[in-house]
Amino acid sequence: MTLERLHAFHPHQTLYVPADRVTRSTTAEFGAEALRLIGTHAADADAFVDAFGVPAGVVERTRERTLAKLERLPVEDLRVDFEDGYGIRSDDEEDRHAEAAARTIADMRADGTLPQWFGLRVKSFDDDKLAARSVRTLERFVSTLAEAPGGLRDGFLITFPKVTAPEQVQRFVGALGDLESRASSWGGRLRFEVQVETPKAVLGADGAAAAGSLLQAGDGRISAMHLGVFDYTASLGLMPWEQRLDHPANDFAREVLQVALAGTGVRISDGSSNVVPASDRTEDVREAWRVHADHVRHSLSRGFYQGWDLHPSHLASRYAAIYGWLLPHLGDAIERVRSWRDGAATDGVLDEPATISSLLQYLRLVVTSGAVEEAEIVRATGLEREQLLIDRARRW
Repeated sequence: MTLERLHAFHPHQTLYVPADRVTRSTTAEFGAEALRLIGTHAADADAFVDAFGVPAGVVERTRERTLAKLERLPVEDLRVDFEDGYGIRSDDEEDRHAEAAARTIADMRADGTLPQWFGLRVKSFDDDKLAARSVRTLERFVSTLAEAPGGLRDGFLITFPKVTAPEQVQRFVGALGDLESRASSWGGRLRFEVQVETPKAVLGADGAAAAGSLLQAGDGRISAMHLGVFDYTASLGLMPWEQRLDHPANDFAREVLQVALAGTGVRISDGSSNVVPASDRTEDVREAWRVHADHVRHSLSRGFYQGWDLHPSHLASRYAAIYGWLLPHLGDAIERVRSWRDGAATDGVLDEPATISSLLQYLRLVVTSGAVEEAEIVRATGLEREQLLIDRARRW
C-alpha cells in the first residue's frame, strides 16, 4: 500500500484552516513549514528525542517515517472553518468566502493536493440567526463545489459544532435533505460529524449518554463525533489554565463517548492543543512540541487515534508522537500474531481471540498511520493482505 493511500480507511489527523486563509497551496505550505521546523530545531536523532519524547530505540525509524509523511502526505483531512477560527462576518463577506473556499477545494483536487477527507465546519445552531447563517454558508459552499469539475465526491464531510440537543441535529438533517433535493446533480448523501463541546452532548437530562439520542436524530448521516476540549472545559467552569486536552474532565467525556459509540461504526476524534511555538527559537519550538506530543500520546493511550491540528508545528509533533508510540511494540505484535497463526504460544502465553483482534487492530493502525509499509507487515506476519485489513480473528 502506498503512503498516499494510507488514510483511505480513516484519517488520523484533521487540519482546521479559517475560510479566509485557505489557499490551493495550504496543505503543501503546512507540510513544508513542518519540515523546516524539524530541519532547524530537530536536525538529528538526539534532538528528535529531546523535542518529541520519542524512545531512543525507535528514533531513527520514527524520524524517517515522520519526514516521509510530511513530504508526501502532510494533511490527511482538511476542514475549512467558518466557526470559531473564522468568527462573525457580514453576510456578503461570508458568502464570498464560502464560494471562494469551495473553488479552492476544487483547485486543490485538480492539482492533486486535496486530501481524501475534506469539508467545512459551519456555525452552530445555538440560535436562529446562527442557524440561518450556517445553512446559507453550507448551501453556497456545496453548490459551488458541486458545479466544479468532479463535483462532490466521497470523503466530503461537514462538521456540526456545539450541539446541545438532538433537536438541533434533527434540524440540521432536515437542512441537508433540502440541500440534496436542490443539488440533484450529485447522487450522494451528505454526512456530517458532531462536535461534542457541551455537557448536554455528553450526558442527557436523564443521566444517560447523549450519543445514542444524537445518533438516532442523525438518521444515519453521522460519521464521527469530535471532542471539543476548550468549549467543553469552559462550559464546566474550569479556569483558563486548566482548559487543556489532558484534563481529567476531558478524560471522562472521552470514556463516555467511547463506550456509547463502541460497535456503532461512528469514529471518535480528540480535539486540539492550543500550544504553539512562541517564537522560532529552538527552545520555544521544542517546548511547544513536547506539550503537543504529550497530548497526542495521551489521546492515543485512551483509544483516540485521530485529533485536530491548527498549526504547522502540530503536524511534526503529531506524526512523531504517533510513530514513536506505535513502533516500540511492533516486534512483539508481529511475533504474537505469527505464533497465533501457527497455533503456538508466545513466551508461555496463548493469546485469546479478543487479544488477537487487538493485535490486528494495532497492525492496521501501524499501516494506515504511515509508521510501517503494509508489505513489511504482510511479509513479517505471514498474513494475507485481506487478513490484515479485515478483522476475522473470531472466525479463524
